[in-house]
Amino acid sequence: MNFNETLENLRVSYQASSLDIDDCHSDPVVQFDKWLGEAISSKCDEPNAFILSTASDNRPRSRVVLLKGIHENNFVFYTNYESAKANELASNDQVAMTFLWLPLQRQIRIEGSVKKLSSELSEQYFHKRPRGSQLGAIASPQSQRVESRDALEKLFHETEAKFQQTEVLPMPFNWGGYMINASFLEFWQGRNNRMHDRICYERKGLAWDRFRVAP
Repeated sequence: MNFNETLENLRVSYQASSLDIDDCHSDPVVQFDKWLGEAISSKCDEPNAFILSTASDNRPRSRVVLLKGIHENNFVFYTNYESAKANELASNDQVAMTFLWLPLQRQIRIEGSVKKLSSELSEQYFHKRPRGSQLGAIASPQSQRVESRDALEKLFHETEAKFQQTEVLPMPFNWGGYMINASFLEFWQGRNNRMHDRICYERKGLAWDRFRVAP
């Protein structure tokens, strides 16, 4: 089926809100907190989900991950340190994040550098996760090829059995957090006639330059 005509005619009129530069806090992380809080209150599905984009060997890749905290103004997420994304982060620490909250007709783009979170903070979070998620992190050889779904389930059940009598599960040595230090943020608010509001912040030393760009 050819969807070209359908796609060409898909339109949404964005009229939910507006965004003026004077309405934005001088600190972009404070502004991010405000919008994230409104996204959570709006009952958006997975309001902490964002697209993490990496580039390695001139090859860009993106995937959806979950924001799990803001530590000292850095954006925190967790993953397997032997995963594909971790290998890419090791070779190039420059990343981009994109949040999309459609019910609010809003988007935030963030660019910056990434580094590993301390093992102490990673372990604190690991033990706050549901037991099933902890077992999954231990069992899964993330990003590696597996023979089948049955093989994957077998890995999980073997891990579950191995730690059946263990109350506090050990955090895997190859699992932990990353934190992204932002150097650029863009707050996008959809507007009518595609004349969207785009307010940007760019780090200049210890300060932030705040400005509007055309849609």
